[in-house]
Amino acid sequence: MRTSLSFSLIVVVAVSASTLVVGGAEREGKGTSLEARFRQLDRNADGKVTREEAGDAAWFDRLDRDGDGSVTMDEVRVVTKTLARATSTSELPAQSDHVTREPAENSPRVGPKRIKPTEAGVGRRVSNFAFTDIEGKPGTLAEYRSAKALVIALTSTSCPLTKKFAPTLARLEKEFLGRGVVFLYVVPIASDSAADIRAAIRDQGFSGRTVQDRDGRLAAALGAKTTTEAFVIDGAGTLVFRGAVDDQYGLGYSLDAPRETYLRDALGAVVAGKVPPVAATEAPGCVLERAVPPAVAGTAGAPVTFHNQIARIVQNNCLECHRSGGVAPFSLATYEDVRAHAGMIRKQVARDAMPPWFAAPAAPGEASHWINDRSLEPADKAALLTWLAGDKPVGDPADAPLPRTFPEGWNIGQPDTVLELPRAVAIKADGVMPYQVLRVETRFAEDRWVQAYEIQPTAREVVHHVIVKVHARGSAAAAGTDGNVASEREGYFAAYVPGNAHAIFPAGFAKKIPAGATVSFQMHYTPNGKATTDQTRLGLVFSAAPPRHVIHVAGLANGRIRIPAGAADHPETAGLTLPFDATLLGFMPHMHVRGKAARYEVVLPDGVRRVLLDVPRYDFNWQLPYHFAEPPTLPRGSRLIYTAWYDNSAGNPANPDPTKLVRWGPQTFDEMMLGYVEYYVPGERNVAMKTTTPTPRTEE
Repeated sequence: MRTSLSFSLIVVVAVSASTLVVGGAEREGKGTSLEARFRQLDRNADGKVTREEAGDAAWFDRLDRDGDGSVTMDEVRVVTKTLARATSTSELPAQSDHVTREPAENSPRVGPKRIKPTEAGVGRRVSNFAFTDIEGKPGTLAEYRSAKALVIALTSTSCPLTKKFAPTLARLEKEFLGRGVVFLYVVPIASDSAADIRAAIRDQGFSGRTVQDRDGRLAAALGAKTTTEAFVIDGAGTLVFRGAVDDQYGLGYSLDAPRETYLRDALGAVVAGKVPPVAATEAPGCVLERAVPPAVAGTAGAPVTFHNQIARIVQNNCLECHRSGGVAPFSLATYEDVRAHAGMIRKQVARDAMPPWFAAPAAPGEASHWINDRSLEPADKAALLTWLAGDKPVGDPADAPLPRTFPEGWNIGQPDTVLELPRAVAIKADGVMPYQVLRVETRFAEDRWVQAYEIQPTAREVVHHVIVKVHARGSAAAAGTDGNVASEREGYFAAYVPGNAHAIFPAGFAKKIPAGATVSFQMHYTPNGKATTDQTRLGLVFSAAPPRHVIHVAGLANGRIRIPAGAADHPETAGLTLPFDATLLGFMPHMHVRGKAARYEVVLPDGVRRVLLDVPRYDFNWQLPYHFAEPPTLPRGSRLIYTAWYDNSAGNPANPDPTKLVRWGPQTFDEMMLGYVEYYVPGERNVAMKTTTPTPRTEE
């Protein structure tokens, strides 16, 4: 019977598509048999047909457009419409095969979303507060300072989502009990009875103390927004994680198992002395309706000192580069370091040159659109500038954060393989150096899926940036003829700039290195007064299986740029029309020293034009990527437009020659008009991929 039903379903989809669908809409009454057959296959009536229910039919992978292991009626309809257009003999206007969707914020299904950590208060000191637990015993937050980490988990006996997470919290508490982690449970719903709370404690086996927060004082002190939030505080009272337990449950959905284990991963990192891989997310749950003060305001009302606030601001925003062995010219690891460089810090922070971040800020009241947003929070910037302008009090050492440590080896863990430049490159002491391009043969016998990469220069102090590309065996670029516009449109594989040296892709995502490929390293060196050598290397961590989504990079490039001599604000554009639906992961604009500003826009098939990324102040010294916090999916037929502005005037102090008409070229004294786009194609069947997915053609 199962085989018969499977056969009848695919027959309806593949053979009768043109009679079921006309002009993208089902004829009245014709969809009934299709839906009836779907219901017959859907034996457990959950709205999905699994591979087992389909009898492992050959058509299953084609209908499973999102690759989640099940087929929905919506997926059947999409494929039906596509087949109908393919088999129709009538002349219909070209159109996108996407379904008009409601904005993401209107979706009935809401899961955790990553947010900018500093916007959520991560990195700030949590003020001490007193409480009385459900057994009537008093306590304070300061009592937990001896623990490696304190988890404050909001919970409830009446919120359905919170109840679902209770077993997970109990398992995590047991898992980390002997590793220096303690749990404190806070119940912020006033109507939850003490009897129900005690029953939940007993049923779940919670061992941490529980506080019945009837007046909402503790939740307000934390700035909690929902009943499912978890807060992780380290032994120095610094908030290091805030967000969802995991993504197994959300508004309007449940999964058999979580795909992302945010709290568990954060605790594992903290007990190991590392920074959580994801430090902040939203936590869908029952919303707490109350006036909430700013999250973890720290020492509200107390004077700002180095130990209670400034050290944390520096740790979160500066130390990655400004430390011993870092790429910055001086360390800011101690009070003495910061005080000694106070003048320069004040100047660079005041003019928004540090930390390096050049995207336009989000509209007032909006969260940042970029998960790697490095900009200082307004409150942190104000506190730092005020402290620097005053007498710079050091404060109480007891308020200091824990020292931040950095791995001496690889940030991505031990690589599966390391590709190194074939020779050491000599860097002269002064002047400028042209780009160096060196190639390495991978000699991989089969395709490799890369889950993480890290670029490590051996002389970081002279490496400005690195662009790594992968060239298929036999390609012209593999033979050493890259550097032209066509090769740049093929994108890049990995990139390095100080502060952005590695990438660890989420579960289910990877980049591909084809068998026998050649890897090229485009090296930009900046002499710093002392001759040295560099032999940069690339570490790779492989995924054991093909990913759910393959990450691609395309370049929007205009090789016909003509920047007039003396022009102070000259624009150039490039664009492409998407031949398929594409989910955008991020951008990286690239110009040389005349680059002034950049902007990415999209014109949707319905004619609506939107700005995706605005970089009003481009800085060649920082080849920054901009990664979406919520990657948008653009329908086929959307037109991406990249605009770059150049300052070729004498007013640009970096301009090599303002009297020169500038065209495309690979060296710094030339210019490039290149906007990289990182994306994946929803529903792409990875196992049947060609060496490269066809890249959209740039239209100059």
